Amino acid sequence: MTDLSGSSPSEAVTRGLRVRVEPQFEPRRSQPSAGQWFFLYTVTIENRSEETVQLLTRHWIITNGNGEVEEVRGPGVVGEQPILAPGESFRYTSGCPLTTDVGKMEGTYQMITKSGEAFDATIAPFTLAAPGLVH
Repeated sequence: MTDLSGSSPSEAVTRGLRVRVEPQFEPRRSQPSAGQWFFLYTVTIENRSEETVQLLTRHWIITNGNGEVEEVRGPGVVGEQPILAPGESFRYTSGCPLTTDVGKMEGTYQMITKSGEAFDATIAPFTLAAPGLVH
């Protein structure tokens, strides 16, 4: 089956923590004629490790089609700092506005183990692209 969305998913595993991102174009919140494109992305964080971890902060690097970079940092995701025991997962959807019809996102989640050890979980790069827009 062909993916017509234009956007491509990503997946990375860091210390047993699997982060999968599925992006999609959101036409209802986009205005291409005004140079505004909006994308949703759904993240699934799955703890495949043997220890309980908590997501403390996020760091996103967003690059638009012109190569302009914006960095976003903050506590948690969607107002939460989820705690994941082994085998548990957390899923959320958020959004990203762009001034171009294509771009990419990548980043890290700062995690901490129950024993107090901090590490960064990788969010592999994924593409944001509007499907077949006629220019």
